[in-house]
Amino acid sequence: MELADGGDPAFLDKVEKRLRKAGVRPSASPSKLARALAETAPHRQPASAPAAQPVTASDHVLAYVRAQRDAIVELDPAVRRNAEDSVHSLRVATRRLRSTLKTYGELLDRTVTDPVGDELKWLAGEVGLDRDREVLTARLTAALDEVPATLVRGPVRERLRTWASAEHGGTRGRLIGVLDSRRYLALLDTLDALIADPPLKKAVGKKPHKKIAKAVTRDVRKVAGLVERAVELEPGTDRDVAIHEARKKTKRARYAAEAARPVLGKPAKDLVKTMKALQILLGEHQDSVMARQALRELAAVAHAAGENTFTYGLLHEREEQRAVRVETELPGFWDGIKGGAAGL
Repeated sequence: MELADGGDPAFLDKVEKRLRKAGVRPSASPSKLARALAETAPHRQPASAPAAQPVTASDHVLAYVRAQRDAIVELDPAVRRNAEDSVHSLRVATRRLRSTLKTYGELLDRTVTDPVGDELKWLAGEVGLDRDREVLTARLTAALDEVPATLVRGPVRERLRTWASAEHGGTRGRLIGVLDSRRYLALLDTLDALIADPPLKKAVGKKPHKKIAKAVTRDVRKVAGLVERAVELEPGTDRDVAIHEARKKTKRARYAAEAARPVLGKPAKDLVKTMKALQILLGEHQDSVMARQALRELAAVAHAAGENTFTYGLLHEREEQRAVRVETELPGFWDGIKGGAAGL
């Protein structure tokens, strides 16, 4: 079945539900669109014409911006086809682009780029809902697999499966709705316009190495300060929030260093590795925070149903210990972070 021109995508979803209830299942053969995309992909033209060799600081930043815009456009069909890792890749490209517009505000007028950044934040949030739930479900399932059978009290696995299904329901249709929305299409038009006529600030062509190094160093120093502040806080909600904030700024510093690699060379490459390692460590802490929240919710529902909640408490304790290990390792990153910034 296909949607006629001008049709409402929501109606197509309703028809699909009726067909599924009647026992009809999707064909094993891909759609005409999927076949066309697969057969033409090797010959696909680039989303934008090759730009001239970067010379100025703004040239280098715009080259990175253009690459992320192209990635978003090229990943769109893959996300619609639910290709493996496509949603995650689209969200990363969106975050890279948003971070770059913020970091290099001395080159690109932020009165113009900040509204674009707000729309990119919206898009990243929308496309990431399903991904976040999948990651959390996989973490909880793997943790439960490590618990000896004698310590699994009650229908924990079944309740986790039910919870995951309930969380997952409807997110796929919502994602397609986002990609079909006028807001998303307007964002793509805005990105094209920004690249075609970038809002450059004065003196953007002078000393590209100095200007780009300054922007990256500023972001890295923010990360160092946030990590130091987080470690000084007492364990608890405030520290969790501070570590999460440090994680977000770490991503921004990493993407800034990625954009700077053509100009700064090996120091920027080394900094990318440092920021990535820190991002992974902080991400492990945030995953633990989210896992503990989910476990408390699951335990409350199980308790209300008269079930044994011992296993949820056990898993919660193990997640708390994981977070403690991360917090213990954080001070060791200080010297590496500051040294990486100094090397620029």
